[in-house]
Amino acid sequence: MRSLFLLAVLVAPRLGAAQVAENPRNTWTDHRYPALWYSSIDGFWVGGHYDWSSAIGFAERPEPTYARIALDAGASTAGSYSVILDAQAPAYWEGWRFGLALYGIRANRLGYYGLGNSTTFDTDSTVGRSYFYQVSRKTRGVRATIQRRITGPLRVLVGGSLDHTDFRELPGGSVFQHDVADGTITPDEVPFNDAVFRAGVVLDRRDLELDPHRGILAEALYASGNGYTRTTASLRGYVHPLRRLVLAGRVAGESMSGSPPISAQFTFESSDRPFNAMGGYRSLRGYHDGRYLGPGKLLGGVEARYGVLWSPRVLEVKLLAFYDVGRVFAPGESVRLTTEGLHSAWGGGVGLAMLRNTVFTFAVGKGAEGTEVTFAGSWSY
Repeated sequence: MRSLFLLAVLVAPRLGAAQVAENPRNTWTDHRYPALWYSSIDGFWVGGHYDWSSAIGFAERPEPTYARIALDAGASTAGSYSVILDAQAPAYWEGWRFGLALYGIRANRLGYYGLGNSTTFDTDSTVGRSYFYQVSRKTRGVRATIQRRITGPLRVLVGGSLDHTDFRELPGGSVFQHDVADGTITPDEVPFNDAVFRAGVVLDRRDLELDPHRGILAEALYASGNGYTRTTASLRGYVHPLRRLVLAGRVAGESMSGSPPISAQFTFESSDRPFNAMGGYRSLRGYHDGRYLGPGKLLGGVEARYGVLWSPRVLEVKLLAFYDVGRVFAPGESVRLTTEGLHSAWGGGVGLAMLRNTVFTFAVGKGAEGTEVTFAGSWSY
């Protein structure tokens, strides 16, 4: 009996270790580090990152992790701040994807040039009024998403979000202040409480989600908010014609009906999370965040990424060159594929991809009104 007990004591830990090895989802590690970055809009940012994740390692899967809980917080010298608690489980339960995010964000130098695709920028207007084309936006909210694989790369999506968005006029007079005074922006829009239901279909054939080398990502989404609806379609493609070269392209459009508030018109929906459009790193690089504003949006772009250091899925340092186009459409105007009225920007930079779950980029974009510099934790698309 004593021998059997000793055998059990010796064998049990090995059985447990074997079970953990057989199921890597049970292995969780944490990471923490400080962060320092810069953008030409917000100046220097100081922050920190913490995450607790179940790593996929070198398994042949596209997801960055089985699951991950992350906290990111930072503040900028321009008065912006961001606190995001994000829990994602893209592969923890086979065939299902779950996401939940809580956030409090202030964009203290968000662009506001008025409504429409032909709003102008006059440098003389900023003399003595540094914030003439800017406004401060504060958003607090929660966003949840569930996706279910139907077959192969095809998934269906349902989700919802609750948001409270408020705007604050900056000192010295501004376009935003003028539009509030003349009723272009109504009192019902500032502040605005929004409850949004989302549903859609996602076709995802990317080889890696955070740093794709080949494949496509197509999305068709519908959302219903407080007094408005939103329909979004997008297509991204990636090809790998040469060993160190990846070519990426994107086209996307969005239409809003009803009475969309100013806060909703600032964003472009996606299966992951909404982003600023039209203008900014995720939509039209080389233009200020929120440069063009309207209920309808069209954007496109091409990008070349060439690896100067090339060890796929371990470490890649890439030079990038891009060309972006985009425009907005007025209320009642149909969103369509067109070359008319497109604003364009071009530029380049460098990107760093480590393993399957970390990407950093530095990009400089040149538009018709100047240059924007951005550090980011992802590719633009």
